[in-house]
Amino acid sequence: MKLVYKNIEKDGCGAIALVPEEPEDMWHAYNLIAEADVVTASTVRKVQTESSTGSSTSSRVRTTLTVRIETIDFDTQACVLRLKGRNIVENQYVKMGAYHTLDLELNRKFTLQKTLWDSVALERVEQACDPAANADVAAVVMQEGLAHVCLITPSMTLVRSKIDITIPRKRKGFVQQHEKGLTKFYEAVMQGILRHVDFSIVKCVILASPGFVRDQFYDYMMQQAIKTDNKLLIDNKSKFLLVKASSGFKHSLKEVLQEPAVIAKISDTKAASEVKLLESFYTMLQLEPAKAFYGKRHVERACEAQAVETLMISDKLFRCQDVALRKQYVSLVDAVRENGGDVRIFSSMHVSGEQLDQLTGIAAILRFPMPELEDSDEENDDHSDSD
Repeated sequence: MKLVYKNIEKDGCGAIALVPEEPEDMWHAYNLIAEADVVTASTVRKVQTESSTGSSTSSRVRTTLTVRIETIDFDTQACVLRLKGRNIVENQYVKMGAYHTLDLELNRKFTLQKTLWDSVALERVEQACDPAANADVAAVVMQEGLAHVCLITPSMTLVRSKIDITIPRKRKGFVQQHEKGLTKFYEAVMQGILRHVDFSIVKCVILASPGFVRDQFYDYMMQQAIKTDNKLLIDNKSKFLLVKASSGFKHSLKEVLQEPAVIAKISDTKAASEVKLLESFYTMLQLEPAKAFYGKRHVERACEAQAVETLMISDKLFRCQDVALRKQYVSLVDAVRENGGDVRIFSSMHVSGEQLDQLTGIAAILRFPMPELEDSDEENDDHSDSD
């Protein structure tokens, strides 16, 4: 998704113009647009004209309409988004207040106006517009003096940094110059990784090179991390995967990604990690039920006690038409983040999201047990029995 412009006031109202570039962007748009929002987009309208003799002809014209949305229909198979509502801006072909259905199209701009852009909606825009946000895998292809730091998204490979440093050749009595050059090069590559790789998203960082360049670089990086107490590199040590490549040029990435070890590692993408998370929730539910809860009421109470370590919430809940209810879910997400918890918004298009929807669409793993939440369940049952 391409962001054309973003104009949001202090009170949260405003407009954002976007261009969907691939079918998946329609899914993001479906999660962004709600009833009562205003959408401006180019559309085709059938217009009837009457001639002076009284005969009428109809033709199709392309025009730009601004519609206040009443119904939203998403065809998951064709990835088509249809928005129906009333025209609210004067137009030569469409009367004010007349109904029209907008079909959002790929590579055509649309503008979305909301009375309130909350944190979940803004995060969705950021996620849709930043391809790096979907990159689960990073790769560094290198040879002496040359390296490419790349991010691999589901649809493309982005070169984030190219490091090209001349390293003096090893000559008798001048080994020091060569060593100095190498250190400078390794330092630049390490800075490139720290600057461009978001370890909270990336599952795996591939270091690929001919010879022993990757091993020497990895050793250098880990020594530096220990020396400077760089927690980020130390904590993510297990994410680095060292493989052979024919050169430090970008094209050698293709062979790297076909390595069985790499394929096994990168199969653990976002969808797979969601499945894993749900599994650990079910396990917790069996072994330590006082640390795993689902349902809005329980999770909210756990959040009040700052007990939520991981919140799992389905994107389906943010599409509810009840504005007040959506607000409650958004403030729950904000509160969990403020208290240092991890929030995972599951896609209801994935198996894991469907499973979560069966559990009311909201579940949490807690930092510490809260048996009183289980007790409150039993009390409610008792009350309902006595009624």
